[in-house]
Amino acid sequence: MPIDSSKFFDSIRIKPTKVSAKRQAQAGQEAITCEWAGCQNKGSHRAPKGRENSREYWHFCLDHVREYNQSYNFFQGMNAEAVARYQKDALTGHRPTWKMGANTSAKRGKGNVEDDLGGAADPFNVFAELNGRAGWRPGPGAQAKTEARTVMNAERKALQVMGLTAEATLEDVKAKYKALVKQHHPDANGGDRSTEDRLIEIIKAYNYLKTVVREA
Repeated sequence: MPIDSSKFFDSIRIKPTKVSAKRQAQAGQEAITCEWAGCQNKGSHRAPKGRENSREYWHFCLDHVREYNQSYNFFQGMNAEAVARYQKDALTGHRPTWKMGANTSAKRGKGNVEDDLGGAADPFNVFAELNGRAGWRPGPGAQAKTEARTVMNAERKALQVMGLTAEATLEDVKAKYKALVKQHHPDANGGDRSTEDRLIEIIKAYNYLKTVVREA
């Protein structure tokens, strides 16, 4: 049976492909008459209307689009300073930029959360706790709590070897070292070397602590 005799023949629709759509657009441009005064040729070539109308175009024939482009000046009406500023901004896509460190708070990272947030208030210490800078919340009339210095794992382990706390000063470390050496040295134990390993740990811990613990 011939296809055109089917009752469904007139209902068939074919989606136009991208190629055909492009051809239709080209055909539409070719059908436009050149907008140059007095020209009756096909206006199949586009030319921008100007800086303020960047998405609007004239339609010219080939000869007139060439003539238009030779005299076209994108920066027409702008002084030298404005042109230089536009060209500089074009390097970053006309997006705002800052020098390194110029767009950050001068007090960032120094414990003041509101400074780190650019002046935003943090009344409930939410961001402070997330950043590890608020282990406690002072009540009304409470005195400011002095923040203890940060103790690294290696220092904490060395302090434990010597039986000291994080508040120990360099003088405390030296005094404790002398006492432990006298206690565990083989000569002080009648030549008994069973505590020699313990003594080696104490010496290593002391050598490390004297480089990191501050004086009182």
